[in-house]
Amino acid sequence: MRAAVYYNNRDVRIEEMPRPQIGPRELLLRVEASGICGSDVIEWYRRSKIPCVLGHEVAGVIVGRGEEVEGYRMGERVVAAHHVPCGRCGYCLDGHETVCETLRRTNFDPGGFAEYIRLPRINVEKGIFRLPEGLSFEEATFVEPLACVVRGQRLAGFKRGKTVLVIGSGISGLLHIQMAKLRGAKSVLATDISPYRLEAARRFGADAVFEAGRDIAALLRDSNRGHLADLVILCTGAKTALDQGLHSVERGGTLLFFAAADEGTTLLLPVNEIFWRNEITLTSSYAGSHDDHLEALDLIQQNKINVRDMITHRLPLKDIGEGFRLVAEAGESIKVVIEPNK
Repeated sequence: MRAAVYYNNRDVRIEEMPRPQIGPRELLLRVEASGICGSDVIEWYRRSKIPCVLGHEVAGVIVGRGEEVEGYRMGERVVAAHHVPCGRCGYCLDGHETVCETLRRTNFDPGGFAEYIRLPRINVEKGIFRLPEGLSFEEATFVEPLACVVRGQRLAGFKRGKTVLVIGSGISGLLHIQMAKLRGAKSVLATDISPYRLEAARRFGADAVFEAGRDIAALLRDSNRGHLADLVILCTGAKTALDQGLHSVERGGTLLFFAAADEGTTLLLPVNEIFWRNEITLTSSYAGSHDDHLEALDLIQQNKINVRDMITHRLPLKDIGEGFRLVAEAGESIKVVIEPNK
């Protein structure tokens, strides 16, 4: 079979490798659609694993079934989670499934940018979701990133009637904008350095957008009756964005670290200026649990979150290099979906 082997953002090679062999409690999935995630183009994050086959936003068809697998049929359309928690450890029992050691070890074989992937036993038992009739494979690739957004806003203690600032209007930022609007935010404001993405933020529901290089705190006060944002969501890891976020949170508010920061980024915080007497909460989220995936799938299936119009590029596997260029440059693209079997 063909697979896209990642060496760096400018070197993604189509190579031949054996089709994975499945065990008695495993499934073989023919990959019909696989989204390129922003984390796929973070080169420092992938450095220790290269060469590798990336791709974790995956939907496809079951074409191989181990003899001991129950509950799934050949030909079923599914979306699969690549990381799966054990459900038994202290982290899982405390509601922190996404920091579970098992979750961090589990994955597809070899990765979603291939014609076929093997789903290990634990993924079969805890990480497969049937696609409803009428939901396309391309739309289903949003289940995983939307699950991350569902979890992030929940862990941040999202409340109706509050002001939300989304810093960074890429794919995760746009999903956060839609989710905050759906959940009843009073107003949702967004920033980005790209005019193209600022226009996308408007299109997907932001009440106001700001160029990232401006004084965001001052603009917030001007547009929000002298107040800052109750919830700030960092969907970019640029150091300047982190600084903006820290100075844009209202007293009693929350700053959610959602995106990975640039390599080696550290924060030097003026504790008295930002925290003392202000009761500001800094929190983070990573990935999504089983229940987060179920909620995300339901939101997409009911068209409560518009993902279809976020897809700007659909590319065959042979053109995945172009897909990585588009995502890495963060120019005039939103969601790039690879279709390995076309």
